Amino acid sequence: MSPQNLTRYPYPSGRRVVLGTQGAVATSQPLAALAGMEMLWQGGNAIDAAVATAIALTVLEPTSNGIGSDAFALVWDGKLHGLNASGRSPQALTLDHFSGMERVPHHHWLSVTVPGAVSAWQALWQRWGKLPFEHLFAPAIRYAEQGYPVSPETALAWKQAENTYLPLQQPEFQAFKQVFFPDHRAPVAGEVWGSAVHAATLRSLAQSGGDSFYTGALAEKMVAFAAETGGLLTQADLAAHRADWVDPIATDYRGVTVWELPPNGQGIAALMALNIVEGFDLAQYPRESPEVYHWQIEAMKLAFADAHRHVSDRDWMEHHPDVLLSKDYGRDRRQLIGDTALPLAQPGLPKGGTVYLAAADGDLMVSLIQSNYMGFGSGILVPGTGIALHNRATGFTLEPGHPNQIAANKRPFHTIIPGFLTRDGQPWGPFGVMGGPMQPQGHLQVVVNLVDYGMNPQAALDAPRWQFVRDNRVLLEPTAPHAIATALTDRGHHVRPGHFFGRGQMILRENGVLVAASEPRADGLALAW
Repeated sequence: MSPQNLTRYPYPSGRRVVLGTQGAVATSQPLAALAGMEMLWQGGNAIDAAVATAIALTVLEPTSNGIGSDAFALVWDGKLHGLNASGRSPQALTLDHFSGMERVPHHHWLSVTVPGAVSAWQALWQRWGKLPFEHLFAPAIRYAEQGYPVSPETALAWKQAENTYLPLQQPEFQAFKQVFFPDHRAPVAGEVWGSAVHAATLRSLAQSGGDSFYTGALAEKMVAFAAETGGLLTQADLAAHRADWVDPIATDYRGVTVWELPPNGQGIAALMALNIVEGFDLAQYPRESPEVYHWQIEAMKLAFADAHRHVSDRDWMEHHPDVLLSKDYGRDRRQLIGDTALPLAQPGLPKGGTVYLAAADGDLMVSLIQSNYMGFGSGILVPGTGIALHNRATGFTLEPGHPNQIAANKRPFHTIIPGFLTRDGQPWGPFGVMGGPMQPQGHLQVVVNLVDYGMNPQAALDAPRWQFVRDNRVLLEPTAPHAIATALTDRGHHVRPGHFFGRGQMILRENGVLVAASEPRADGLALAW
């Protein structure tokens, strides 16, 4: 992308990129983006902004993340650093707990692993933070205490969650319903919602530097509630948790290096798909052409098949990620793609509930993602705390001999993936697309839009999307031309219209200018100054 094409492919609504030089924040909820900007205007850096945004999102978009989430991050400070803050399964977990089950239950204590989001906030701030840690909690506490008007997309997700969570009658779900459905219904768009228990918990985290979550009063409450209602989490599980600094993985795509975190995340699927697509000369075809759609869909199907078979906790994988990321392997997989759809089994990747944010200043760039999973997560909230626990253990399989088979003290297959781009060893910027299995598919499509079609960040996010679901089933966004659906059907794809194609943000640096974007599929906002 060059400066002169920032206006290429404008979105029909008239949305444009947001430009600045000092700092930028982009995320899926406007008030959360403002929380990040507060930190920048107070003299903080991009890490302060990112962590404050992440904390605020636990209050402002509880339908997708919370204090009991997991988190991952990529940070540029002259080189790229990866942070894996996902938690492990309880040490007391055994396969006997799943006797008679075909899968890990979605709403159950057995779906809960140690939440890692708080440890991500700690680790990022301890390494780069500039403002006092307590300052980063101020916007979130304010929103929780004073309340805020629920934004439209969040209200829609909240409403859709009624059918899932309101029928849950076991004791462990009652505190959750009291906090999020106090009138036995979801709040509507524009209705003011707040949570005193969230505010109290955030204050405890701020005052303890986050330690109360893993070794203090909050940890004691989590463990006591687990013991009372059938959970396996113990003080030892929480105290043993650490966010790990890891080396990011990458592939070169036509001169742009695309970075992801290594397994246990699915980011490797996006890189494998890019290696396959690289062998097709996409730029010789219009973006809205059946060839371009078909090749990307088929590449993603092959990448998902590999990810579903091989990706797990890195310590349990049979193959090193480098084997799957080999250009030779990508070429071999590409040779399987013909003119018609490949009949492949479903990838087995369930839907997610996730928030993404990007932040940047003159020195630092941050790509951060945190998530409950499947919306609100497990449906278990520790009474009096506002800590809604995720259900990330549902990322495990019960299949015997599979590297991702559930076991004690193990990280599950994770869907949430922050992305980052560099060119010639220099940062281009952070990007991400939320939405379970849509995430690597969104990464693939956004990178193709940027690199092959020269789109600006806003246009690259706004452009029509497809989503591979399973077998030959493909969903197309309503904005995709009808002729594409017809042509893909002729090639053997089972095409249907869809309604969820991820929600992404991006901040790229061009000649010293920060170019920030947030797509219209969410309530999000990009800000720069």
